Amino acid sequence: MTVLVASDLDRTLIYSAAALGLTMPDHQAPRLLCVEVHESKPLSYMTETAAGLLAQLTADPAVVFVPTTTRTRKQYQRIRFPGRPAPYAICANGGQLLVDGVADRDWRRAVATRLARDCAPLDEVHAHLLAVSDPQWLRKARVAEDLFAYLVVERALVPDEWLKALEEWAGARGWTVSLQGRKIYAVPRPLTKSAAMAEVARRTGADTTLAAGDSLLDADLLLAADRAWRPGHGELADAGWTAPSVTALGTAGVLAGEEIVREFGRAVATLTA
Repeated sequence: MTVLVASDLDRTLIYSAAALGLTMPDHQAPRLLCVEVHESKPLSYMTETAAGLLAQLTADPAVVFVPTTTRTRKQYQRIRFPGRPAPYAICANGGQLLVDGVADRDWRRAVATRLARDCAPLDEVHAHLLAVSDPQWLRKARVAEDLFAYLVVERALVPDEWLKALEEWAGARGWTVSLQGRKIYAVPRPLTKSAAMAEVARRTGADTTLAAGDSLLDADLLLAADRAWRPGHGELADAGWTAPSVTALGTAGVLAGEEIVREFGRAVATLTA
């Protein structure tokens, strides 16, 4: 029995200080472990309990743990998880597949072929984002891995009707739009975490796949897994989204990350008993 565990990272498994959701009294707050440093400053955290559970999970020889993220390779490689290093990682929303930390060139070429066939070019989408964004709320505009584009914005100032118009414009060109915190992503529709997860499952011979995620960009991943979980925060929770194989957790913030790792462990124990 081989169990593939594919988990989204930001706001699912790891949390910035702004996303921790520590609503309890200070003396009841969980102890935290920093798992990412950027420009010499701590950036992302797990609870110490979640870190211990993840170390136990990745030590199980039946488990293939696959960090699965929209982050670029460089952003992903800042993270230092406890436990055994992940043999595979999915970055750039499925556009990059890392094998022992090295990008798989065959996978990247296959992705490029699909995008060229099915979607409007990245240059067109990026140019449109710049043309329609308001300098009053736009802070940064970026292209990631030559695959997709995103904006860093002042969320409270972005009109809902602007976001809806962007979704319609992008959808007609084979792209999807996702709002995650202060970032607005424009991603080619065929660029999916689920396709990369299926490739890792094929390579490892996984019998069962487990997954977790919080955003609309994770929906395909959750639907493709045999069992999946989403936290009580994020785009999916806000939309009330669920599916028969997806468990909607009531916990939000960093404690949801802890609960997700605990659920992974319980599922693995049941499957391998």
